[in-house]
Amino acid sequence: MIEIEVQNETHQTQFRIKAMAVPRIGEGLRLKEPDGTWASYDVLDVWYQQADFGEIWVPYLHVRTTPGDGGALETPSAGATHMPDQAMPIADFLAKFEGDHEHETVRLNLDMSEEG
Repeated sequence: MIEIEVQNETHQTQFRIKAMAVPRIGEGLRLKEPDGTWASYDVLDVWYQQADFGEIWVPYLHVRTTPGDGGALETPSAGATHMPDQAMPIADFLAKFEGDHEHETVRLNLDMSEEG
């Protein structure tokens, strides 16, 4: 079991849960609300910080109530602003990482035989 620190943006709370795997950004979780009901949450961010003891890295999640979830109402924080739609075509997204030159294809030899 992995102990995960969860920072809940909706209720401005912080708590720990135990899970078999660390959720990824964009995945959903079902968490208990302060009133005891269950609600859907979206994972906004995942990061790891070194624990105060040893070479242990603790996972942290930043979550927010899933929009449109009937289980809980989202209460905006005091300084909340509208987040613009950040969708873009995948080709434009990948171009940000490619640079000014084309990548060369590297041929891999996956032959595991002992012959040379």
